[in-house]
Amino acid sequence: MYILRIALVFCVAAGASSALFARDLSKNERDLCTWGAGVAATAQQYKLAGLTLYGARNKMQARHFPQQWMRMSALGITEQTYNSASRIRPESVKQVYYEGCTRHELARR
Repeated sequence: MYILRIALVFCVAAGASSALFARDLSKNERDLCTWGAGVAATAQQYKLAGLTLYGARNKMQARHFPQQWMRMSALGITEQTYNSASRIRPESVKQVYYEGCTRHELARR
């Protein structure tokens, strides 16, 4: 029971600290992380559906991107997703990517 209580407190503290870190980011940085997480989730969805990397790249290139750098970044994220052996759900990939991105952006400061 005591160990369960400690684990619960740790999880709550970790969740609260990650929420506090996310607030320190600017809106542009949060938007960038959200966009990348969406691309990673889409790529994982394509991967789990059995689409080849070639097919996923073609679908990504057919999308409209408001800025030039987004296309190449989306292709890179897609390739990294396909190179991973992970079979987790796209929603989980989205969350993991967002958390990693926010940590990276905070560490750059």
